[in-house]
Formats: sequence, C-alpha cells, structure tokens
Amino acid sequence: MKKLLLFLSLQFAFCWLVLSQRPATPDKIYGGLFHDVQMKQIFSDGKTFVDCTPKKDPKKIMSDYASNKDKSTFNLKKFVSDNFMMPVNAAANYQTDTTEDVINHIKKLWKVLRREPDKMVAGSSLLPLPYPYIIPGGRFREIYYWDSYFTMLGLKESGEFEMIENMVKNFDYLIHRYGHIPNGNRTYYLGRSQPPFFAAMVNLLVEIKGDSIYKAYLPALEKEYEYWMQGASSIKKGQSFRRLVRMKDSTLLNRYWDDIPAPRQESYREDIQTATTAVKSFEKNIRSKAQRASRVYLIARHRQNMYRHLRAGAESGIDFSSRWFADNKNLVTIHTTDFIPPDLNALLYNLEMTISKAKVAQGDEIVGKEYRETAILRQKAIQKYCYNDSTGFYYDYDFIKLRNKNAVTPAGMYPFFFFENHHDKASIEKMVITIKTNLLKPGGIVTSVHNTGQQWDLPNGWPPLQWMTIGALEKVGQKEFAKEIAQRWIKLNVRVYKETGRLMEKYDVADINRLAGGGEYPSQDGFGWTNGVLLKLITMYGMPQEIVEEKHKPFKGTSMAAFAH
Repeated sequence: MKKLLLFLSLQFAFCWLVLSQRPATPDKIYGGLFHDVQMKQIFSDGKTFVDCTPKKDPKKIMSDYASNKDKSTFNLKKFVSDNFMMPVNAAANYQTDTTEDVINHIKKLWKVLRREPDKMVAGSSLLPLPYPYIIPGGRFREIYYWDSYFTMLGLKESGEFEMIENMVKNFDYLIHRYGHIPNGNRTYYLGRSQPPFFAAMVNLLVEIKGDSIYKAYLPALEKEYEYWMQGASSIKKGQSFRRLVRMKDSTLLNRYWDDIPAPRQESYREDIQTATTAVKSFEKNIRSKAQRASRVYLIARHRQNMYRHLRAGAESGIDFSSRWFADNKNLVTIHTTDFIPPDLNALLYNLEMTISKAKVAQGDEIVGKEYRETAILRQKAIQKYCYNDSTGFYYDYDFIKLRNKNAVTPAGMYPFFFFENHHDKASIEKMVITIKTNLLKPGGIVTSVHNTGQQWDLPNGWPPLQWMTIGALEKVGQKEFAKEIAQRWIKLNVRVYKETGRLMEKYDVADINRLAGGGEYPSQDGFGWTNGVLLKLITMYGMPQEIVEEKHKPFKGTSMAAFAH
C-alpha cells in the first residue's frame, strides 16, 4: 500500500506541476457536469461538449448545476443547451457545384476554412491565436499542428503566402507561450504535441521569402527541440523520460508521449471503456502471491499506462492503428510509448538539420556544425534500430522487447524523405518492392496491412502519407513510381468530389467504389490537408485525362445523402 501511495502521489505531483502552469481544461472548469455529459453521451461525439462556449459565467453554471442536478425534473441535455452555445462544424453550410473544377473549388475553400485572430472567452477551451489561420474542417474547428504543413503545400500553390506566414507565426506564438506546439489550439490538447513538422514549415517559408526566415524562427526551432529532448542530460543507458529514450549504446532517440495519464477529454467515455476492458484482461494474469499483494497498485498503474498509450497515439497523429497494437488487432493491446518510430525520428533529424542551417545562416558555423553532427548521429541510430536490410524499409522499434515491430506502414518512408544522399540503388529497389507488395492499392498508398476497423488501418489512405511516400520516391529518383501513386490518388479524390461535392479527410484506397470509414467519429469533409496535398500533386503531375472520360460505378457503403449539408 505504501508503494501504491508513493506511486500515485508522484503521478499527482507531476500532473499538478504540468497542469498548474496551463489554462484550465473543461474537466477542471466543469467538474461533475463534464463527467456526466461525457459518460451519459449527451452528444454522439465527445468533442462537442469540450468545444462548447458558455453563455454565462462558468461558476454560475456550476452553481446552478449543483442546485438542480438531483431534482426529478432535471434534464441534463436541456441544461447544457440552455447554458452553452453549440460549436458549429466548419463548412457546414457550404454549397458547391460539382461541375466546377476541383482546383477552383479548393481555392474557394481556403476562405471557408479561414479563421480570424481569436478572442479570449472565459470557460472556452479555445487557445486564442493572434493571426489568421486555416482549419481542417468538419468537427476540427481549430488549427492542428501536423495537418497545417500539408495544408500549406496547397496554400503555396494558390499563392496564399501571407496565410502560410500567419500560420507559422501562430505556431511560433504557441511554442513561446506554452513551450511546445500542442496537438491543436485547445486547452485539452496541451498535454501533447503532434509530429514535429514546424521545421518543414519554416523551410517551406524559406523557399518563398529567403534565408532571413531562419533568423526570425530560430528561437522557436530551438525551443521546440528542447521540448522533445527534455531529459537528455540526465537519463542513463536503457532509460526513458517523457519523449526521450537513451538506447543501450548511449544514443538518443525519441518516442511519442503525453504528459497526462488520464482519458482524453474529447474521447473521455471511449478511453474509460477501453482502459476498463484492458484492466479486466490484465487482472486475469495477476496470479502470484507478490502480484496479489500489489494488486491495487498494479491495476492503477496499468490503467494509467493505457491512458498514456492512447494519448501518445493521438500525439503521433496515427490515432489509431494496428501499428501500435501488440496483437495487430485490438485497441486494448495498444503500447505506443514502447516504440521508437522512424517517422518521428526522421522529423527530428530534419529539425536538427534545420537548426544547423539557421545557425550557419546567422554566422554561427560552430554551433551549426554541432547540430549537423547530432543529426548525423540520429540518422545512424535510426539506421541501426529501425532499418531492415532485407526489405530495404524502416520499422517501429520496440525498445522494451528490443526488436522491430516488423509491420509495414508509410512511416517507413519518412527517412527516405528527409535523409540526404543516404540510400544506394539496391536498397531503393528493395524499398520499392516492399511498397508495391504491401501498401500499393488502386487508390494510392494504404495506411497499414491490417484491417482492424481503426481509421489508420487498411483499407484507408490518408493525404499526409501519400505526400510523404510520393515525396520520398521523388527524392530517391523513383519518379515514375511516384507519379503512378500520385495519379491513383488524384483520380480517387476527384472522383469522390464529382460524386459528393466533398474533399474528404481520408479515402478507401483498396476499394475505390467505397467511402472511407472506421475510427471514433464519422469521416469528415472540408478538408485542409486533402486540399493541400491534392493541389500540390495536380501542380506536379497534372490532371489525368481519364478523369474526364471515365464513367464510374456508384459508391457502396455510406449513402451520398449523408454528405448533403
């Protein structure tokens, strides 16, 4: 029992330290009301309530709730409706003519998805941003970190340079205000970040405005690097701390993480259910006398670990996928924080190289060289732990079990995208065979080889992973294969647009006659990163002629009426 109390007190102390320095989240502001609304599923989507805006002082709302909640006539749904303004989905009232060219459609959508600088509202979860920005669309009513890079690809092709810089300025603001770029600009996202594409955004802006951009954003680049590398000076071989792991050969690599071992507020009910199921399974394996003596402690730790793995999966952006599952099938076997992911570490390699360029650009060649050498060490470590020579591909490395996950996902393409002149002809040929054998489908690149019902698994394909794969193939000289994937994706995107009037967040690439599904919420339309990647690919490869000439079968599955606003 003493061990349990010590464990829980340390967890509480750490979480209190983290949370005390941040704006209050919906669960802290609305306490029992938050819990009741989420657990009783007043809204089908758990994100709805945490995005609501109070109509009056939150303290008055809570006082009224305490006074009325136990009355026989009390109606929780009506109480919420009376006291909160419901969030409005982006582009909810946007009408489109499907005979319009998709490029013009996207350019019009930038205005629909644009948000002006925010104002602080007491009791709201929104973290105000000082500059205009583009949101993804649908239920995603705020800026999202990694989405924004792929959105910017299209903004650049549209000549929306000012918007790109405004979004970079917003991320610069978030880094300096909160110490990192959160998942999105909501209080309930502050425990985690997302794949660190800020350096890629800065490099995109450098292409537009020149090297002076490096000087402007170097402090933010360094501050984000500190966030991901916290603990570097103290952790020992074989240890991990937050997002950092020191391998047994002393090299440093990173993992996905979240600072808060609790249910995600936007998926509160779902996470509690997942953790409860996992705990029941875990309890069955508590057999020894020593385990039984520590049963309460072990169960509490397992539940907190489950929440951490779920939240870390959200930080990865791949929420959720068999990529993180021990059995490749069930969410309850998720163990995200046990992995060294090649995508994350390739992004941090790019961050180190970008800081190096920025240092050199301002005349600090010594420190610039140090960052470059650090990046090269990381590259060698990724090669050692994540690369499989027989397949020519990169895999997630389980640093607890000391082995590769050995499941092919597009995350293995990030090192090809970011590394400089590293792969020989033979390794590239192996990589191409691996992609064609495992991931290439009629509509593009699929997200994994397992069909689990999760949205980041077979049969779905996602815009960011198409771009990272196509861009990587272009970089290593596989231009025809890159074009083939791009044209498959363009055709699918445009076909869905012509039949539904929508550009979706994800697509079924295995069965191009079916709309994508799976995951915690219905497929969303809008959609920022789809617009960005599609516009970029059309610019690079042109519009396939057969899009105009081809006649298609109607979609199976989801009814087209579901997309009529």
